[in-house]
Amino acid sequence: MIGFNFFRNPYKNLKIVGVTGTSGKTTTATLLYKITTALGYKAGLLSTVENIIAGKIKPSSEKGPATSPDLSKLKKLLEEMFEKGCEYVFMEVSSIAEDQNRLAGIKFSGGIFTNLSQDHIDYHKTIKNYFLAKKKFFKRLPKDAFALSNVDDNYGVPMVENIKAKKYLYGFSDLELEFPNGKQIPDWRDFHGKILKLDIEGLELDFNGEKVKSKLLGKFNAYNLLGVWSACKLLGFDMRKVKEIIETIEPPRGRFDHFTSPDGVLAVVDYSHKPDALKNILLAIKEVKPKNSRIISVFGCGGDRDPVKRPMMGKIGASLSDVAIFTSDNPRSEDPNAIIERMKDDLTHEGSVKVITILDRRLAIAEAVELSKKGDVVLVAGFGHEHYQEIKGVKNYFNDTEELQKAFLHK
Repeated sequence: MIGFNFFRNPYKNLKIVGVTGTSGKTTTATLLYKITTALGYKAGLLSTVENIIAGKIKPSSEKGPATSPDLSKLKKLLEEMFEKGCEYVFMEVSSIAEDQNRLAGIKFSGGIFTNLSQDHIDYHKTIKNYFLAKKKFFKRLPKDAFALSNVDDNYGVPMVENIKAKKYLYGFSDLELEFPNGKQIPDWRDFHGKILKLDIEGLELDFNGEKVKSKLLGKFNAYNLLGVWSACKLLGFDMRKVKEIIETIEPPRGRFDHFTSPDGVLAVVDYSHKPDALKNILLAIKEVKPKNSRIISVFGCGGDRDPVKRPMMGKIGASLSDVAIFTSDNPRSEDPNAIIERMKDDLTHEGSVKVITILDRRLAIAEAVELSKKGDVVLVAGFGHEHYQEIKGVKNYFNDTEELQKAFLHK
């Protein structure tokens, strides 16, 4: 906190909104940035994909993606945003950053909680510690800030209990809420959504009686959009204009990027590299794919990170795909073969017969394309916007989208 005295306490002149959760942080923060700038405001974005200051893009990290920068870099970025005349800043807030006090001294105008599932257990050790690290962010919010939480998530209500900020809930479920003390009360969401239409063209939604359309795909993006719409309302934006902007806005790079091949195969590239994210993208594909088509997935697990999630991801990928090709992700210092074998630990017999192991990621993508037929969907998950593969400390250029395009060209 003392470090901010070296600057001009820029956070006091910026409306900073933090987004935390296991999945949806990048999409939520990026959409808020895009809407705010489209409304004519100067804004800043701090995300896994990129940092943007009043329209100028800066890489998130020279060493690879990081959800929240260290305190020194964060201070410099906020100072630059202040100097460039930014009024709003939207930033991803990680549990590790909060645990390490990387946000010390920053005054937030609002916080958004998307969801919570298994992640960073190698660091936090338990899901409870992971939850408490995110809860710490909401406890730091001042009385005049808003705390917006996804009530449909099991941690949505506990996340905003006993905090100073003004509490608001959003969700789609029609169920009553059950509080930790066991008391059942009627649903008291401030922002309620309904999915009216969901297909390959996008989403048609109802937010508090207002019909909203979007190019984004999948139920998980319906949640992201409701969170964004709710935050815009709390920020006092012109909701008529917000609705118009949402209808034309594109998703962040590497989030459900897709194209249709010349032979009629839907190719999808997504950053999903966590169990919950992989499940969401596969379920979203099931929601929009033709009835009798197949899902052929290609994915792996990173090395030197959270080994507990490897069998979880293997089981999810195999159960929700018709063919699951286990391959190398970013093995880093680990043996990629050992990582893949760990991914197979919890497979059922039904799941294991759907699994193909191809260590080389390029060959794995080529095999998925070769196996595909008209109407099928090929998902390549894990890298998304990233354009490298890290092996034994060396980062080699690798682009999932380019590899897919090449494979279809030579099919």
